[in-house]
Amino acid sequence: MDDQQLLRYSRHILLEAIGIEGQQSIHDAHAVIIGAGGLGSPAAMYLASAGTGTITLVDHDHVDLTNLQRQIMHSSESVGKAKVLSGKQTLQRINPDIQIHTIQEKADQERLYQLISGATVVLDCSDNFATRHAVNRACVAHKVPLVSGAAIGFDGQISVYDARREDAPCYACVFPPDAEFEEVLCSRMGVFAPLVGMIGTMQAAEALKLMMGLGKSLAGRLLMLDSISMEWTRINTKRNPACLVCGQQH
Repeated sequence: MDDQQLLRYSRHILLEAIGIEGQQSIHDAHAVIIGAGGLGSPAAMYLASAGTGTITLVDHDHVDLTNLQRQIMHSSESVGKAKVLSGKQTLQRINPDIQIHTIQEKADQERLYQLISGATVVLDCSDNFATRHAVNRACVAHKVPLVSGAAIGFDGQISVYDARREDAPCYACVFPPDAEFEEVLCSRMGVFAPLVGMIGTMQAAEALKLMMGLGKSLAGRLLMLDSISMEWTRINTKRNPACLVCGQQH
């Protein structure tokens, strides 16, 4: 890092648990963010401001007026523009020193395997189970830690699925792909604007910790937030030896 970077990240470097070595780890990291919407916006913006060296944004969609109530990476001027391009412009304004790659497509399983193979950490900021399971399979295959978030209505959740750990569950251990879950879209039910900011920011925090190997991640713990009562519920999760995804990897 040069003098300008040392100054930019000085408030991180002052933290004994981070220091120059930790900040360098952030600088050397590559974060892949699946989804550039409500969760992906705050997650990407904080990763950019923190100095994540390479960020890859993956999203097939375009900015719609209805997105602007919560997707803070985009503005009124972005309506009609590809979310990844709008997001890249915002991130470059925040931090011009980092590399931002954009993938404007609905990545299928094969594409996800390619994108995730070189990642330090993956943030799943998507809004459907099919994508979450596809991302999880790629993360398990490449042993890349996954920070998964979700938000609908007034309810949010976040956890880490770290395939590098033999004892840690993957997403499919907790939400089996063959189980029936009701798919609820925010376009039908709505979502409380600050909720996605809260969960997305926590995803960024967990991702930064994973980059630095700092502290204890949320692996093995699922946190659920009721933003009406502002109460958190914690569920301890375990690896399923018979899991259809990670059970075949060990």
